[in-house]
Amino acid sequence: MMNIRISSPRTLRISCALVALIVAASAGPAFAQTAGGNLGVSATVTENCTLTTDPVAFGNVDVTTGAAVPGVGGIAVTCTNGVAWSADADAGAGTGASILDRRMADGANLLSYQLYTEPTRTEIWGDGEDGETIDDEGTGSEQVVPIYARVIAAQSDVPSGTYADTVVVTVTY
Repeated sequence: MMNIRISSPRTLRISCALVALIVAASAGPAFAQTAGGNLGVSATVTENCTLTTDPVAFGNVDVTTGAAVPGVGGIAVTCTNGVAWSADADAGAGTGASILDRRMADGANLLSYQLYTEPTRTEIWGDGEDGETIDDEGTGSEQVVPIYARVIAAQSDVPSGTYADTVVVTVTY
């Protein structure tokens, strides 16, 4: 600490100026202060899948030829990238239908058909017990899978009409 002795008003003025000069010289420049911290950011990407269908439309079927009639429809599955999925199909709503013998109906009249997982139409699409399932892994983009179909041959006794069926498709992931 510094001792300053004041003896006159003039000395007082000089002493005050000297003290102000000393205080100003000893004070450093003013600096801005900062503080830091971390902001946490998180998200959970969930496993999801969506399904759309493209119906099988056989068009006009001439049962008098006795020939099978091919058709094609499809499903489109969009799943989160890396998610394994499986698509199966039930027997449909036709009376007495099974996965191995699907039936479109027009009232009480029935027209047999089948759904397949590949173009040679040898692997029936079903539930894994009866018929094959379609198995794949999600890419994050839509995956289009053709569904091959066939009206079964030798149904010449089926009367004319508009036949339809609904098959429930389930995607499990």
